[in-house]
Amino acid sequence: MKTHEVTNQPPVLVDYDVAADPALLAGLHAFGAGWAEPELHEVGRLAGSAHVAELARVVNERPPVLHTHDRFGNRVDEVEFHPYWHELMQLAVAQGLHAAAWRTPRRMAHTARTAKLLVWGQTDAGHLCPISMTYAAVPALRHAPDLAARFEPLLESAVYDFGLRDPQTKRGLVAGMSLTEKQGGSDLRANATIAAPAGDGGSRLVGHKWFTSAPMSDVFLVLARAPGGQSCYAVPRVLPGGERNAIRLERLKDKLGNRSNATAEVEYDGAFGWLVGEEGRGIRTIMEMVSATRLDAMTASAAGMRWGVVQAVHHARHRRAFGALLADQPLMANVLADLVIESEAATLLSLRVAAATDRAAAGDEAEAALRRIALPAAKYWICKRAPVHAAEALECLGGNGYVEESQMPRLYREAPVNSIWEGSGNVAALDVLRAVATCPESMDALVDEVAVASGEDARLGRALEALREELADTGDLEVRARRLARRLVLALQASLLLRHGAPAVADAFLSSRLDDDHGGTFGELSSRVDLHAVMERAQVEAGATELRMAASEDEGGPQSALSRVARAHASG
Repeated sequence: MKTHEVTNQPPVLVDYDVAADPALLAGLHAFGAGWAEPELHEVGRLAGSAHVAELARVVNERPPVLHTHDRFGNRVDEVEFHPYWHELMQLAVAQGLHAAAWRTPRRMAHTARTAKLLVWGQTDAGHLCPISMTYAAVPALRHAPDLAARFEPLLESAVYDFGLRDPQTKRGLVAGMSLTEKQGGSDLRANATIAAPAGDGGSRLVGHKWFTSAPMSDVFLVLARAPGGQSCYAVPRVLPGGERNAIRLERLKDKLGNRSNATAEVEYDGAFGWLVGEEGRGIRTIMEMVSATRLDAMTASAAGMRWGVVQAVHHARHRRAFGALLADQPLMANVLADLVIESEAATLLSLRVAAATDRAAAGDEAEAALRRIALPAAKYWICKRAPVHAAEALECLGGNGYVEESQMPRLYREAPVNSIWEGSGNVAALDVLRAVATCPESMDALVDEVAVASGEDARLGRALEALREELADTGDLEVRARRLARRLVLALQASLLLRHGAPAVADAFLSSRLDDDHGGTFGELSSRVDLHAVMERAQVEAGATELRMAASEDEGGPQSALSRVARAHASG
């Protein structure tokens, strides 16, 4: 009798096009970036390949290692990454996921980049941190035109050039930020790092930073207290001429998730830096960077939702229990459909905020006002929903989902971090109130955006009226900040789904999310929802034909074919 015959297990989901996502493609075209669809599918085939899945698995199982000294006792302060980390970085940079959107002449470039991030974000979350910070450094660095002229072309380069060398000698740069300190955390005004003017055109920084991600980046934006108050500085790892800056890596954080990425405690021991923006206005300057990374934090959470629900639906379509496929069991179908709804709402909202970023940059004041309130509200809600979404998707795989080989535990560990980074839940919710108070036109812009679709469904009209009543009551607003942020986002997501989503998804979202009695768990959809029509939105097929053809036509096999695609991106 055979004891190890394997039956009733789903096939491995690899070699598929991650960009074959109907909500993603609908949003891409609805918000004016349809020209990027061919590039998006190229990124999707890379992201769904067996090779990239293996890269992501290995870098999370073999995290970076800090070397403070060499064998002779010399201070080196270097972090050693697995070679697969560098390959992931190379692929991400070649696809323009870092700062390339700032240099492209194409319309709605930031929306196209966000769409790519929704796809590539389903590989490994850790390496996205330096990619995101490189993207976000550009608008902050522009407060110092001379520095921007020097560094921006290298930050936007399609070449990933790892190593500690004079930035001006490299073909491409990666940027980071070094803000929080142990005594203050999110309260940046409590920072104690000191910047003293130096005689060589810059300042010398002394202090200790509690969290600095991607410490091997080439240049950091750092907050320090100058004589005129908290100020922002560009601090290179290596000084012009090749001497290493006085940046000491004390230890790496042992984190819950985000294992492939290094996060360090950093000591600035007289490190040299250039002032960025006005002295004393450093927090305002650095918020340019934080604002951009907030967009990426919510986008990464939406990407995780999509990956999780695709894995859950794939499993349920191939696994049988109690005489039927899991996907055909009514209650499981309800859970899966509910996960799809949450994912699609997050995807469309991420793309809409990115579109507001593009339009605001082009001078549209109404879109700038909409972004001012929609970004912190969306960042709050999407990042809060990601952990419960990941837990439910994991449970759909049962015991198989609880073991590391499924990669679902990695998704579960990653899910909370985006809610913490770039302003935790309370900080983001309070920023929504700040937007209402200091930029009242932002609330008008959001109401106008929601109202576009309010006539299409009475449920949305009622939700919009309830939102107006909530805002009219100014008592205890701070206590109700999270509730207000949630209501803002749900109304906006409902409006977007009515205009750009599948009718079955929009109807299910409105019937389940706009009612305050909704329990917040998944699987509580009404019996009138077409569950299978909704579930089909997350069905993908393994064995992407074009990727397999590319691999078979390349004598070097799949890995060489993937590299060829990356080279094409870099040369383009």
